[in-house]
Amino acid sequence: MHLLLRTHVAATPAQVWAGFTRELFLDLAPPFPPFHLLRFDGCHRGDEVHLELGAGPLRQLWTSLITDHGTQPDGTYFFVDEGQTLPKPLRFWRHRHLLQPAPDGGTFIVEDLEYSSPFRWLDALLYPAMWAQFAWRRPIYRRYFGRPGAGARISEPGTP
Repeated sequence: MHLLLRTHVAATPAQVWAGFTRELFLDLAPPFPPFHLLRFDGCHRGDEVHLELGAGPLRQLWTSLITDHGTQPDGTYFFVDEGQTLPKPLRFWRHRHLLQPAPDGGTFIVEDLEYSSPFRWLDALLYPAMWAQFAWRRPIYRRYFGRPGAGARISEPGTP
């Protein structure tokens, strides 16, 4: 299943890239499911992020590896995290983070996700929860990186 969200912020791509810290990662976490950050190396190729999701006997580990990062010729910064150990029912996870230059000098933060479970119907059933967890990030990104000027275009979920 594919999910794409785009958030417009005032800071430049370089400023947003520098702001992708452990503190931001913790602030971006939605209230559910509960999680505990076990390890956060950063957003460069080879870095790892380890989480424990849930509580009590329902705890599950999630580990991600940053498989790529860099800057594209157009000034877009990016990094990619791929799930190594995933909570059930997920079987595949790839999350591309794109920090694209916006015409007004700001940035479009693009969350480009691919995920799958054992069943297509379950992927579709998970979609609203996945969308909600990443839409949750929009006001947090704007708090960290500024709200764009009046008239700025914020794309609706699923549109580039």
